[in-house]
Amino acid sequence: MIYVLLFWEFCKIGMFCVGGGYASMPLIQASVVETYHWLSLSEFVDIFTISQMTPGPIGINAATFAGTKIAGFGGALSATIGFVTPAFFLGIILAKLFLKYGNIGPIRGALNGLRPAVVALICAASVSFIWLAVWGTEKMPVNFADFSMGGLLILIIAIVADHKKLGVIKVLIGSGVLGLILGMLGIITV
Repeated sequence: MIYVLLFWEFCKIGMFCVGGGYASMPLIQASVVETYHWLSLSEFVDIFTISQMTPGPIGINAATFAGTKIAGFGGALSATIGFVTPAFFLGIILAKLFLKYGNIGPIRGALNGLRPAVVALICAASVSFIWLAVWGTEKMPVNFADFSMGGLLILIIAIVADHKKLGVIKVLIGSGVLGLILGMLGIITV
């Protein structure tokens, strides 16, 4: 039964993750963390991080890793197939429609209207990740003064490194090494 549920949930996510893999993250989070409580936000952030570091599309990687964590190999297969099935069929249909009708004003307007919504979804997921990284909570912190100095330091350094175009892999590896060092010094605790 879990395999069918995973397939269906990731099929719905795949159907509505307009804007690519990053846009799927808040939808996956809502399903596996908030609705079904299969994973904690911390586990989800770990999956999100690993999904960025491994080759391939981030949404498919996240579906595979989440499925594995939830129900092993069968869960990985169910979640991954569920995630890609809508894209496969919708991609073929939309490509044909876009080639035929893509330059029509209302269609162009609808596509342009989706862009801000995609950015909003990514920002919403980012805010919950910041709460977890800096304040250690999945929701808005009750006390903003009670934050992790190490988490804030790594966040700022990672943002600066990303802005300087050092590359995702270098930023993630550097952040992991810095986190390891700060953890050994007792500046960051679990």
